[in-house]
Amino acid sequence: MPTGAASAASSRSAASSGAAKSSKAGRNLPAALAVGLGLGLSLIAILLFVPTVFIGVAGAAIGVATWEVAKRLREADVLVPRIPLIVGGQAVFWLGWPFGAGGVAGAFAATTLICMVWRLFDHGLRTAPRNFLRDTAIAVFTLAWVPLLASFAVLLLLEPDGNLRVLTFMILVVCSDVGGYVAGVLFGKHPMVPSISPKKSWEGFAGSLVFAVIGGLLTVTLLLDANSMIGVLLGVGLVLVATVGDLIESQIKRELGIKDMGTMLPGHGGIMDRLDSMLPSAFVSWLVLSTLL
Repeated sequence: MPTGAASAASSRSAASSGAAKSSKAGRNLPAALAVGLGLGLSLIAILLFVPTVFIGVAGAAIGVATWEVAKRLREADVLVPRIPLIVGGQAVFWLGWPFGAGGVAGAFAATTLICMVWRLFDHGLRTAPRNFLRDTAIAVFTLAWVPLLASFAVLLLLEPDGNLRVLTFMILVVCSDVGGYVAGVLFGKHPMVPSISPKKSWEGFAGSLVFAVIGGLLTVTLLLDANSMIGVLLGVGLVLVATVGDLIESQIKRELGIKDMGTMLPGHGGIMDRLDSMLPSAFVSWLVLSTLL
């Protein structure tokens, strides 16, 4: 075989091999499954046997996710104040443990003010900041998007049977992801929001609803010993906000011109790429379960 033909054949073989390892969604499926399974089993063990440790693990993840977002924003010349965001974000997350919702609100307000002052003077006293309004607004958005929404997982954990409540909401988000992926790959033909996320389909959304409603019925009944209709409501609510959370991050990445927020998790991207649907789901889970249980 001529050298050029051999090279072309080799390239096609490599491409085929890469395609075999990648999912229809453009991910390395074996790596994604291995990482997802490992993380899932670890979190289940922590929540069942040492639930307080979950706060530390989640806090570390929130710190990394905040750093990933701030790094990507600064690469796009959006100069959010990284140190106040990361340190203040940890305060927002952790102060929910001893002080409840009041601690979260106080830390959020204080960090917002610090971010404003930091950005105002980060070029010194003699130089007026450029894009001050844009940068501080995006910093406050990041603070609300990541640590504030995540703090509701802590508030959920502090309630009676809190570890089981957190486990319930995490299982339902996984059900939504798995149902959406399976139905999207097998039946997906009608794009949901092609301008934001071309691979997301209405068939996948329907699959998310079916899986999450079944998961809600089982987990709320078996884990929380509560009315099964609460599980139906929670399943539907989490699919809606998890889907919106995923679309929000997709739009942000589209505007920044990036594929992933980070590279820490093989097959998934960064920590933030795994938390995009979890964050709003934590708030809705706290709202529904705190109100109805």
